[in-house]
Amino acid sequence: MSTLVLEMRAGELMVVNGASLRFRSRTRVELVAKARFLFGKQVMSPEGANTPSRRIYFALQCAYVGPEEERETAMADAHRLVAEFQEATTSDMARQLLERSLALAEQDEWYQALRLVRHVMRHEATVLGLDVLTGLPVPVAGLAAAAAAQAALRPHLD
Repeated sequence: MSTLVLEMRAGELMVVNGASLRFRSRTRVELVAKARFLFGKQVMSPEGANTPSRRIYFALQCAYVGPEEERETAMADAHRLVAEFQEATTSDMARQLLERSLALAEQDEWYQALRLVRHVMRHEATVLGLDVLTGLPVPVAGLAAAAAAQAALRPHLD
């Protein structure tokens, strides 16, 4: 049996099979059974789902790690949200990434599916002048600084 060992920092959040865990101190966690989980910056709160692409991410997150009884509904929401996004966008790249993301989710390849949606989230933030980490508007005076910060954080967002 293979195991996965994760290093968690104090205050980090982890969702395992629908249950949220917040770590009070730095710790090592060993997952010894197959589990559906996300941790750290991969976990989006409902309040964070404040743009179309972020709502898609949240729906896929819920389909992956949410309670079993809510997964089917969350996946249906993701399909609906992707269709709405694809209809509204002029970006062929975003359309293709979202289509591929849904296909990967259907194949139980959740990390890759969510990673592709994070690419779309960055694209959306850039096009709309939003902060990549929060999806909130960036003040006009702060756009240059925000672009520099986003470039510096890019490796950490994947």
